[in-house]
Amino acid sequence: MTEASRLDHPVTGRCLCGAVTITVEAMEAQVDICHCAMCQRWSGAFYAGVKGENVTVEGEAAVTAYRSSEWAERAFCGTCGSNLWYRFLPTGSRSFLAGLFDLPTGFGIERQIFVDEKPDWYDIAQESPMLTGEEIIAEAEAAGFSFG
Repeated sequence: MTEASRLDHPVTGRCLCGAVTITVEAMEAQVDICHCAMCQRWSGAFYAGVKGENVTVEGEAAVTAYRSSEWAERAFCGTCGSNLWYRFLPTGSRSFLAGLFDLPTGFGIERQIFVDEKPDWYDIAQESPMLTGEEIIAEAEAAGFSFG
């Protein structure tokens, strides 16, 4: 990822009720899409996440985190129920629901994962790399992660 593909200003988003605000610096100008069954249940369709550096969360008292698997937690606003972020526990990295932010134009899709679990009732028109669950797990394992 080059610096040109990051926003040069912080972006602030919020949950539906405004109890939680999230500011992300150097946000990557792309969205990750996950079609796994857990993301479908969590979001109602697919997960669209953005990430960056130097994240500030205000209103943490309203945040509830749920450990959804051995390797991940998902957070939501305990007041309005808005989903906030996905955290990959082995690294601590988080991505935030794209819909929390008023994003500028020009964002693309980095890639779509768990495409083998995508239901047939929707398609994303923008072309992007697409990986099955088996492929994304193999990629993570090759990077040294294990999923007991």
